[in-house]
Amino acid sequence: MLEATKENFQELVAQGTVVVDVWGPHCQPCIAMMPHVERLAEERTDLKFVKLDSSKTRRLCIEMRIMGLPAFLLFQDGKELGRIGGNDLTIDRVKEWIDQKLGREVKQ
Repeated sequence: MLEATKENFQELVAQGTVVVDVWGPHCQPCIAMMPHVERLAEERTDLKFVKLDSSKTRRLCIEMRIMGLPAFLLFQDGKELGRIGGNDLTIDRVKEWIDQKLGREVKQ
């Protein structure tokens, strides 16, 4: 997983299909989900995964109107396709959401 900063964020999402994991060091659901997201990043080599630490990129998060954590954003060639978030988010829900957004059949 790549680490995004305010300086490199646009460059990281500019090409390809990118999943952005917006997290914070004081967000317990974010911390609990992190190993699952890292495993998903290893499994889904068709996607680029980027971590964005909200505590270090507040202005960027405000500009993108991120209202809560954890949050996941999906970009394709620099264009946001969608976002999902909330305290009760699970990795299975994130996987389903990615597949739905990309028009893939959800595996049961």
